[in-house]
Amino acid sequence: MKPNIHPHYRTVVFHDTTANEFFKVGSTLKTDREIELEGETFPYVTLDVSSKSHPFYTGKQKSFSSEGSAARFRQRFAGFLDAKRG
Repeated sequence: MKPNIHPHYRTVVFHDTTANEFFKVGSTLKTDREIELEGETFPYVTLDVSSKSHPFYTGKQKSFSSEGSAARFRQRFAGFLDAKRG
């Protein structure tokens, strides 16, 4: 194998700033920032969204309104889609 062609794999701390949660994950992501967590220093990356703050994972997902193009589509093709599944 050629030397020095693989990225450096290490533990990186990802910070979801929306939920104020920290995740330690193995990554090759490069960053100049560092954070001290649990007595150790790790590379540090901020995130806007993670599984702790995304509406799909938190159960706070918006429901479709009864009006609009998506509702009209579901109303028009509901029988067709149900027949395909069954």
